[in-house]
Amino acid sequence: MSDSSSLPPVRLHSEAELARDALATPLLSRAARLARWAGPDTRVGAGGELEEEQLPGAAEALGLSGDDAAALASEAWRVAVDTGLVAIVDEEEGTVAAAPDLALLTSGSPHDVLGLWLGALETVLADASVPDLDDLGDAMGEDGTIDFSELDWDLEAEAEFLDGVLGNLYLLTVSEEGPGDHPVPLPALAASMIVPDDMGEPTNDVLEQVSDAMMRLDDQFRLLEPIGLVEFRPVDEALMADADDAEDGADAEDGPAAPVDEADVSRYGMVRLTPLGLYGLRARLLETGISAPAVGDLVDKGADALLDGTSMFPPMAAQAETEQWLARREPLTAARELLAAARGGDAGAPLRRLRCQQALSLVGTEAEPALREVLDDAELGGLARVWLVERGAVEVPAPPESMVFWLTIDTVAAQLAAEGNSTELQALVEGLAQQHSGFFATAWRVDHPATPDVLEAMGRLHPDKKVAKAARKAAFKARSQQGG
Repeated sequence: MSDSSSLPPVRLHSEAELARDALATPLLSRAARLARWAGPDTRVGAGGELEEEQLPGAAEALGLSGDDAAALASEAWRVAVDTGLVAIVDEEEGTVAAAPDLALLTSGSPHDVLGLWLGALETVLADASVPDLDDLGDAMGEDGTIDFSELDWDLEAEAEFLDGVLGNLYLLTVSEEGPGDHPVPLPALAASMIVPDDMGEPTNDVLEQVSDAMMRLDDQFRLLEPIGLVEFRPVDEALMADADDAEDGADAEDGPAAPVDEADVSRYGMVRLTPLGLYGLRARLLETGISAPAVGDLVDKGADALLDGTSMFPPMAAQAETEQWLARREPLTAARELLAAARGGDAGAPLRRLRCQQALSLVGTEAEPALREVLDDAELGGLARVWLVERGAVEVPAPPESMVFWLTIDTVAAQLAAEGNSTELQALVEGLAQQHSGFFATAWRVDHPATPDVLEAMGRLHPDKKVAKAARKAAFKARSQQGG
């Protein structure tokens, strides 16, 4: 996954909603039913697995039939044991009984239910990293033991690969420019793990690796869907059959296979994280020490934490977090807290003030007294006037020229911190230079810590060489004035 420090905040459903989703997942619900089904006659092996002769009864208890019934029952039983829904009473006798945690599914809190679901998820993820059982026969010796060196498989590498894929899927889902709730094509997800970022046209060898990875993911997501982590549309089996026929070069009596519509990417598999899946992957990220914020994390914290915490949030996430924060406070009190937290001459202060201004735009006219209280404040007076004028307030004093220039420098500094050298910032820079012919002659004198950096950025961004040179000259004078 890319740099984890840049993870955007995720929007989670409530724990009550997520717990209901968890209880409705096929695998956890089957595990709970088997835990209740287990009785004095139930017998397990040394590893806690159901004895072979018990599987038909377990499948019947689950209402399963067909070739996969025994395998599905075995999987559900393993989840019941691993999550603590079933306890082994006597290891020698192989007897079991329902465990106390089973009651949590019906009488526990939503958090309790989600804790059990997370345990089940870990079991399934471990299973998804294990190779196909059909391949184990080739590596089994005469004594029944498995020589893992015979398998082209590494447990740690497989687990890391799956973790990386799920991390990329999480990042795509929470990113505002990503697909959001829409499914991600399996080839794109496989390519995100295989194709180097700096590779132009993938080589045939790389494309073959992507194809192999895609088929591995097809098997893995089939396992992960019943636990509710993802919604998955598998690779079209007809597509795989066509590929096999083409590889074998066989001529079918009925004529050639129907052509594949290359534009129909969904035939190659589509996957999306469920709301429960987002919760689960975030919990795993937090467990490994990765910062994975969620919208709503800051609602009980002070205004300083809100402005600092949302400073690098994408716009929609920052607004959602701020709206939740404001909903718990009286408008006038909230405005005073925000303005107090926006003060400062540190490097992060301009962006805090920008976030403060954006937060105040969501507050009604009840906050007007707080804005009038800071009209004479050198750092806040400019944004206070903007707010009052936009609200149609009367008797708003005109700002002195020094305040106008200070606010301009502060705004550009905030935009630099938030967006870097963006197209929007370049347009702002061009507009400032065009509107104020003597801008740089005055701007270098502005008593703001960011003045030299802002003027240097303006010189870098402005397309007119003459204007850019004037900006760089002003930046040099500002830095000299500040003793830099």
